[in-house]
Amino acid sequence: MTIFSVMRRPKWIRALVYALLLAAVFALLGQWQLSRAVTSNGPDPRATTESVTPLTQVATAGQPVFEAQDGQMVSVTGSLVAPDFSIVSSRLNGGVQGYWVVGRFDLSESQVGTLTSVAVALGWSADRSRAESVAAGLNSTPTFAPQQLIGRYVGTDGPDVTAAQGKTAADFVPSTMAISALINQWSGFPETASVFGGYVVAQTPVDSLAAIDSPVPVRTTEINWLNIFYAIEWVIFAAFAIFFWYRLVKDAWEREVEEAELETQSELERYN
Repeated sequence: MTIFSVMRRPKWIRALVYALLLAAVFALLGQWQLSRAVTSNGPDPRATTESVTPLTQVATAGQPVFEAQDGQMVSVTGSLVAPDFSIVSSRLNGGVQGYWVVGRFDLSESQVGTLTSVAVALGWSADRSRAESVAAGLNSTPTFAPQQLIGRYVGTDGPDVTAAQGKTAADFVPSTMAISALINQWSGFPETASVFGGYVVAQTPVDSLAAIDSPVPVRTTEINWLNIFYAIEWVIFAAFAIFFWYRLVKDAWEREVEEAELETQSELERYN
């Protein structure tokens, strides 16, 4: 008698079917757990962010930029405001360090009802003197005609506190696009006015500046290692269900072999 002959008995075939069903349930639970371990933050950004939408429909002035808003292509109608143009350093464009020319854009009151502004990044230059020249030229412009500006709405950076230490306002060139810091530089900006929590990277640069790199936001993927651990546990349970059936069959076979040996030994002793 072999262990395989025991396995072929109806009793153990039925037990195998139950074990396989149990293992299948464990495997499905493991697959479900694994599917929840890797998550993507939202749909493909190209399907949502690249449709130009009025900024007032995307975000609310005075509110932070939420994940669903960050990177959205928007349009704003209003006008640039002088003399609130400046430069921001350490801006990469195509992997090259350079400078942004940034400023203030007041939305038309027909859109928002009250004075509401948004910071705008208007172009990039590798040369600081060129960026400063463009900013100075914009600051010397008395008034700007109303226009529609299209660009990507981006969340604010943190203030460049460390770089500002020990420097005067005239010498300091920020390296971050911090809305809170820009507001402090805007002349005659009333305390009752509203400001959007992010800024708009203009699609079309001003003067001879280069367009700022503003790629489509990357969809991030998160891995939940706890769910992966649970999935592994379910796989182990599935394997154990089959192993448990095998151990029961093996124990039954060993018991029968032992009983047969004892019976043979007793028969031999009887004849002797």
